[in-house]
Order: sequence, then C-alpha cells, then structure tokens
Amino acid sequence: MPSAVEPWWRPDIFARRRPILELRGRLTAATRAFFTERDFLEVETPALQVSPGLEPHLMAFATELVAADQQSSRPLYLHTSPEFAMKKLLAAGLQRIFQLAHVFRNGEWASTHHPEFTMLEWYRNGEYGGVIADTVALMRTLAAVAGKSNVAWRGIACNLTAEPEQLTVQDAFAHYAGGIDLLATVGDIAALVGEARRIGVRVGEGDRWDDLVLRILAERIEPRLGSGRPTFLLDYPVEMAALARVKAADARVAERVELYICGVEIANGFGELTDADEQRRRFTVDMDLKEKLYGARYPIDEEFLAALEHGIPDTAGMALGFDRLVMLLAGADHIEDVLWAPVAG
Repeated sequence: MPSAVEPWWRPDIFARRRPILELRGRLTAATRAFFTERDFLEVETPALQVSPGLEPHLMAFATELVAADQQSSRPLYLHTSPEFAMKKLLAAGLQRIFQLAHVFRNGEWASTHHPEFTMLEWYRNGEYGGVIADTVALMRTLAAVAGKSNVAWRGIACNLTAEPEQLTVQDAFAHYAGGIDLLATVGDIAALVGEARRIGVRVGEGDRWDDLVLRILAERIEPRLGSGRPTFLLDYPVEMAALARVKAADARVAERVELYICGVEIANGFGELTDADEQRRRFTVDMDLKEKLYGARYPIDEEFLAALEHGIPDTAGMALGFDRLVMLLAGADHIEDVLWAPVAG
C-alpha cells in the first residue's frame, strides 16, 4: 500500500497528473463511442450484490443493508466484477452490452492494483473470437486517440497496432517453461512438481496443481507475453475454466483468454458457460477452496443461476482493466497516476 506523503489534491501535485487525466477523459469518451458505434448498449448495474464474485483468491468488501424500519439487516458485498448482473441482462433479452464499472477488490494495492478501479466489461452473442476481435479494434482505436502506437512498461515494449499473437496455454508452457507438457500433468500433481523443480520453480509444501500452474505462469511465462506485440493467451485447462465453457474441439481446455501487453495482464475473457448445474458445481468447488485457504466463504447468487437456468444465448464476454490500459498509453508508472481521486492510503 502506498504511503501518502502529500495529498493528491494539492494543486502543485495534481498539476503533474492533469495531462494524464485529461488523456483518460478522451480515452473514456472514445471507448463509449467505440461500443455505441458497434450497436452495443451501455448499461449500469449496482455495485452492491448478494455475491461479490466467487474467484477463490479474490477478497471482497463486505457491508450490511439495513431495512427501512431499522429492525433487520442482511449482508451485501461490493462486486469484484459486474459479471453476474450483466449476465442477468442477457437473460432478459439484451444481446450486445457494455459497462465502465467501478469494481472493488480488498487486499490489492500495488503499482498495477488498486482497491477500487474501473473495469470495462462487454458481452456479445456468438463465439469468443468476437470479443478478441473487439479487443484488437479497441486497442488500435485508443492508441490513435493517444497518438501512441508503441507503449512500454519496465523495459518491455509493445506495438498496440501490430497483429496480435495468439498463444495457447499449452504452447506457452512448452515454449517458455522448459518444454513442460502441461495437459499431460493434469490429475498428476507429482508430475508437475517434478517439472517445476526441473526448471527451478519453487515448490511449496501443500501446493496444489493449480498453485504450481499459476506460479510457473507468473515467473516464467507472463513477463514474456505482449513483448513487441499484444499476446492473447487462450485455451486454459478446464481445471482453470472459471466461468468459461469447455471448448467443443478439445474437451481438455476451456474457452478462456487473457490479453497481455508488456508483460501486464490487461483483460480476461470467456466463451460463457450457460449450464447452471455445472456453474453451481464450479462455484461450490471454488468456495470450498476459499474456505480452506482463507477461512472465508461468499454466498452463491441464486438469482444468477436462475438466470442461467432460464437461458441465455451463446455469448462471449471480456473484462478489461481500463486503468491499466490508460497507464500504458499515458506512460504512467503507477495506477494511481491515472485515477482522478485515488483511495486514501
């Protein structure tokens, strides 16, 4: 967490950030125009939710909703993503929607993390190739607004207008992590432990298969993605599917994709899972893991599962960290440089 030496609102301090924030304003307006011109409807959903999002390693902010008569209350959470509410709108019949939403994640404060930040999230009918194409076009549009095709972060340069690389997780492990055949290790933790040790990645006592996958990704693969051109890392093992559906052509992997620029994760997208029973099973597994690791368990949004049961069309979605993209386009060093009013440290 950064320590506040001088208040951000001091005119002399704010003046240093003002050109960046004015650029942010232009990028925000261009983003809205980009989606509106492509027949997406801008929506707004509440930050207060029954369930904040059920990714095992994300921590939410909890609050309490007091009844009007002051005689009762119930717990609510600030959402970590607008995903559940936006998918309910898909069930209601909308087909192409986007939102610039403030989202909240506790325990996250670093150069590329802030406890409250802006997420650009959008959904469209069809396969997840559609949201990948949207992302490429959006990057090029915003690069033109900023007048900056080439960006850099910590010594890694990337041309946002270059044809992006598409790399499967399996190929990334083979290429950047010493030739590991990741899918061959699924269900065989001992095999992945051996491979991690072979390439010099730490193995902790009690590490699970997914712990090692994430550590190898973080240490050996992610820093090398998005160098020279943007990289879409796709086709994650189904064990890491989250809210993505299984890929029809290969049941070992899911329709999940992440965008990297200059070694920084910028966006995360899915060909969306629409099977309510399978989604409940995954949620239960994830909350069992959260409870085991952190002693916390968040409620499942039953209304969200009811919306899936009611039916949503084949849909793909993408969630993009808007502040991070602005950082890169502005040449900023810290996420707080691109926030109008950072949360007090």
